[in-house]
Amino acid sequence: MATPGVLDNGAARAAGGSEADGGARPASRRSGGKRRSAYLVEYAPAWGSAATRGRRAAMEDASAAVPRFAGVPVRMLAGARELDAHGIGAAALKLPLHLFGVYDGHGGSEVANYCANRMHVVLKEALGRAARAGLEESGELLDITELWQKVFGGCFQRVDDEVSGQASRLCGGVSSEAQCKPVAAGDVGSTAAVAVVCSSHIIVANCGDSRVVLSRGKEPVPLSDDHKPDREDERARIEAAGGRVIDWNGHRVSGVLAMSRSIGDGYGKPFLIPTPEVKVIPRARDDDCLIIATDGLWDVISNAEACKVARVQILQWHRKNNGVCSDEGGVPTISHPAAEAAANYLLKLALLKGSADNITVTVIDLKLRKKIKDKSICFV
Repeated sequence: MATPGVLDNGAARAAGGSEADGGARPASRRSGGKRRSAYLVEYAPAWGSAATRGRRAAMEDASAAVPRFAGVPVRMLAGARELDAHGIGAAALKLPLHLFGVYDGHGGSEVANYCANRMHVVLKEALGRAARAGLEESGELLDITELWQKVFGGCFQRVDDEVSGQASRLCGGVSSEAQCKPVAAGDVGSTAAVAVVCSSHIIVANCGDSRVVLSRGKEPVPLSDDHKPDREDERARIEAAGGRVIDWNGHRVSGVLAMSRSIGDGYGKPFLIPTPEVKVIPRARDDDCLIIATDGLWDVISNAEACKVARVQILQWHRKNNGVCSDEGGVPTISHPAAEAAANYLLKLALLKGSADNITVTVIDLKLRKKIKDKSICFV
């Protein structure tokens, strides 16, 4: 099995949480018998990944996990009235964000690998620009979802431009003409399913047919919608741009690609676009776990089955191990074996069910579990 990418960029290490105006509010958490706002809870995700090329000749998937890749002002996630109600000073508080991405390449692995290594860097830059522009200080008129749509939209477009050679790529802070060359041929592309997690919210951006699903209260909650050419709104957009959706061994854009949005695929512009759909979801106390996976999993396993399997595997690991993760140096690990067990089980189940595609799965355990032993615990 392939080893998913784990990136540690040494980014901000701070405490926090947050929320969006006009929607449900994130759950508060108990600490020492007292309820604390989710905005003030120290949170580090427990996650695990698994990947395999399966029955394909080559592995074209990629993934990335970047804990604490950026910090953002709480005002980019919560309204002023909400923060005032919690007695939180918006000007001072920044929240650490954790990024998880799954990228399903086609025509080659170049674009998927590029996204895995570059997406979080570009997103951090976009978040910095949004903060410097003062968007977080816009008062109650600020639309949190619209803000994140703008941030992620610019991020995905920038990565797409870099892949096609239309934008330069910085290397060590230096841009050169050589770095304006395309990353891959025009018929190579990738999906991008990205989830940014903090103590109070989950922000999802999806482009293509990889998928993000939340298990909440033992029920599946899809946080992304597959971009398929036969989706009514996607077909209308493609045809309005002068393209065609042809049913040739499944619905395909121009009879070629079985998805309607992607990073790369320069041959298919303007019908194939890199624009993500973005959702901002306040976290709740009954959130169990988050699953991000390529269609190699979803082609054979339903949202409900995937959530049940992941939830049960995580619980079984904790019961068997009494919640303790042995670590030689007593240092908390980044990925957690309970979440890894869930990801591996889902991968093997997809293979048993006949998946013929590459499979990449990331599972994030969203439960705040009690520490059993100070020196050997590996979850928060």
